[in-house]
Amino acid sequence: MSRAIPDPATDPKCPADTRTAIATEMAALRVALDAQIPPKRDVDRNILIGTWNIRAFGGLTEDWKSGSKDSPKRNWRGMLAIAEIISRFDIVAVQEIKDDLKALRTLMKTLGLDWQFLITDENMGDGGNDERSGFLFDSRRARLSGLAGELSVPVDEKYRKGLTDDLSFRQFVRTPYAVSFQTGGETIILVTAHIIYGDGPEDRTAELAALGNWMADWATRSKRYGHNLMVLGDFNIDRKDDENYQAFTAGGLTPPDALNDAPRTIFPTTKNKFYDQITWFETGAHRKLNLEFIAAGGFDFSELLFQAAPKLTKSSMSWRVSDHLPLWAEFRARG
Repeated sequence: MSRAIPDPATDPKCPADTRTAIATEMAALRVALDAQIPPKRDVDRNILIGTWNIRAFGGLTEDWKSGSKDSPKRNWRGMLAIAEIISRFDIVAVQEIKDDLKALRTLMKTLGLDWQFLITDENMGDGGNDERSGFLFDSRRARLSGLAGELSVPVDEKYRKGLTDDLSFRQFVRTPYAVSFQTGGETIILVTAHIIYGDGPEDRTAELAALGNWMADWATRSKRYGHNLMVLGDFNIDRKDDENYQAFTAGGLTPPDALNDAPRTIFPTTKNKFYDQITWFETGAHRKLNLEFIAAGGFDFSELLFQAAPKLTKSSMSWRVSDHLPLWAEFRARG
């Protein structure tokens, strides 16, 4: 049974050197979060939306250090950092939640009773990778407003616009997940997705086009649910304006310019990838946000955590925290 992460300062299982290292890195992490992510405000009420692919977010080693034979490598030390980052958002979409929910349940118990979550079942099959998608939210600032569902692709040309294959693409490998929330006096429908990676970029195009078409149709329906529509998650897009970016945004979905230079991963060679996004409709006949966009950005924790000797490699850190970096966007309700 999972439990909340113990306090390393008082837990007798936490070695003295680890206790000191954790205190130092958590202090640095909080300073960086305070500087880079806006605070939650009740006066001049803001809305903070996040998205984070947390690598293989499943099992957990209930200890402060992971030994060579421990599997998984994620432990309480990494989970403390994950909990601190998640706590800064009102609602956060999470990808790569695995079939084992121990880490998720530990995270929720650590965040406290004010935090709730909603997740899909596992996506089965080879491409599904036993993954779930979900939303975690601070119930003091957001609540469910009634709609939840996984998106599937009808056998209809409208949803296959721009696809040239012979129905070789039939369905999303990991189904996008839509949930509506009420926050700041607004109803917001958030759709999170984790697009197939495949053997190369060409394997992603059909899913990206189908999702963009699905959302464009939804955004123009006369009897639509709610007032705001956003699509966020890990889309495995390599570069801005490449073929896959064009396929995804052809229907009008638009990421904010503020995210153009935000790093997406902890690895230097892939920091300019365009994998993760937060998008909405800004042009055409589609529904516009009834929200005022304020700012957006990413948060790079890679030089803040596990730096004390013995310093972890980026690869080792990715299994304890994540290889992806969280993105965020801040809004103000217009009403």
